[in-house]
Amino acid sequence: MRFRFCGDLDCPDWVLAEISTLAKISSVKMKLLCVQVLKELLGEGIDVRDSLNYHDVKATIAVLSFILSSAAKYSVDGESLSSELQQLGLPKEHAAGFCKSYEDKQAALQDRLKETSLRLNKLDCVSWRVDHTLSSSELQEVNEPVIHLKINVRNVDTNLVEPTVMSVTANKFRVLLTELKQAQALMNSLN
Repeated sequence: MRFRFCGDLDCPDWVLAEISTLAKISSVKMKLLCVQVLKELLGEGIDVRDSLNYHDVKATIAVLSFILSSAAKYSVDGESLSSELQQLGLPKEHAAGFCKSYEDKQAALQDRLKETSLRLNKLDCVSWRVDHTLSSSELQEVNEPVIHLKINVRNVDTNLVEPTVMSVTANKFRVLLTELKQAQALMNSLN
C-alpha cells in the first residue's frame, strides 16, 4: 500500500514496527513527544526528560521525526496524515493529537526544511599567480607557464573558510575559464 507521507511509496518496515510502539503509549504522552520532536525539527532543541522512564524513547523520536518531516516534505494535510496513520494501526485518538500538533507547525516546519536542505558552500575569494620558468637545470625545454590557484570556500554549516590550492597548466586553465564562463552565462539566463 502506498502512503502520501512516504512520497507515494510503501511505508518503511521500521516505521511499521514502531507504529505498534506508538500505539502502546498514552495519547497524551505521544502528543507531548510530538511537540518535543517538532521543536527539535524546528531547531529549538528537544527535552524528553519526562519520558526517560519509557524504554523506547529513541525509536519513538526517530519514527515521529520521520513521519513529521516526510509529511511536511510531501505537503500532506493533517486529515490525510491522520487517515494514513490509522491505516497503519495507530489509534484514532493518537492520530488526532499527532495531526493537530503537525497542522499547527506544518508551515514553519516546511520553511525550516527548505532552509536546511540543499545548501551549497559559497565562494569566498580566489587568488592566483602565474609562474613562468625561463630556464632550468632540470629541464631542457621550458615554455609552459603554470597557474597556481587558491580558492577559498566558506562552509555554510560551520562558517569556516576552507582553502583549496591547485596548480594547472595554461591549457587546463583555459578550459577551466571557458567552463566557468559557460556556467555563469547559464546561471544568468536562469535568473
